[in-house]
Amino acid sequence: MKKLALAAALTLIAGTAAADPAEGVWKTQPDDGAYAHVKLSKCGNNICGTIVRTFNGSGEYDSDNKGKQLVRNMKPMGGGAYEGKVWRPSNNKIYLGKMQLSGNSLKLKGCVAGGLLCSSQTWKRVK
Repeated sequence: MKKLALAAALTLIAGTAAADPAEGVWKTQPDDGAYAHVKLSKCGNNICGTIVRTFNGSGEYDSDNKGKQLVRNMKPMGGGAYEGKVWRPSNNKIYLGKMQLSGNSLKLKGCVAGGLLCSSQTWKRVK
């Protein structure tokens, strides 16, 4: 009986530590001539994304934006959907954000005016 209880407890713990399907490194679309690799990982019960590499027409470069959080507190809503906030480095503004995961493709949307005006990008999984 003790072995069964221990096995059940370990299964429960392993289930709560499972990776979110959005976790990993993603390549953004170019914005003002530059793009980035963003690492999405858990931040509490949500997903956050930090810029880990930056690129422009000349190749990889050290941007001041490296290490900054681009995706903020995206709450999993089910079915590959997330809601939270996104930061746009080119204008230093934070928007209401949504993400939709589909395999190795991630569509991000940043909106203002209660979601009436939105801009979107589709990111591709790097790893």
